[in-house]
Amino acid sequence: MANAIALLSCNTVVLAAQQRPQRRAKKLKKPNTKQNNKNSTSTSSSVGFGIEKMEPLWRCVQGCGACCKLDKGPDFATPEEIFDDPSDVELYRSLIGPDGWCINYEKSTRKCSIYPERPYFCRVEPAVFQSLYGINKKKFNKEACNCCSDTIKAIYGSHSKELDTFNCAICSSDSSC
Repeated sequence: MANAIALLSCNTVVLAAQQRPQRRAKKLKKPNTKQNNKNSTSTSSSVGFGIEKMEPLWRCVQGCGACCKLDKGPDFATPEEIFDDPSDVELYRSLIGPDGWCINYEKSTRKCSIYPERPYFCRVEPAVFQSLYGINKKKFNKEACNCCSDTIKAIYGSHSKELDTFNCAICSSDSSC
């Protein structure tokens, strides 16, 4: 039920407005400094009627590692479909262990052993998403959140602790997860 708070639909907003017509929607302040942006877990955008919609802000969740499962199966793009440069395909393939996980992923600690020096394609950053997928900076957060969510579901399942943790991390700091 707690996750439902972070996943409000338009119908819920309309229903709430119908139940409390005397109450005016309060606009949320957008962070406007680098200090505020460092601690922010979501961004807001107007959805009409003076209501601000909180959009998730992508962030990595320690101890997940779903992205380190490099051979994810037929539902995911192959390296040949992602990369234009054959050396990137070769590097990616060289990182796949016999079990499909990255050879640098420490399963016991759920951490990357080369994290500071990991390849560019292991970085979830706007420039990488633009380069590999053609996703511009404006759409980065939404697409990165969707990508991670889909990957976590594929690796750990739709009702996993990892998905709950990720959804909590990207939801509004005002929501209780």
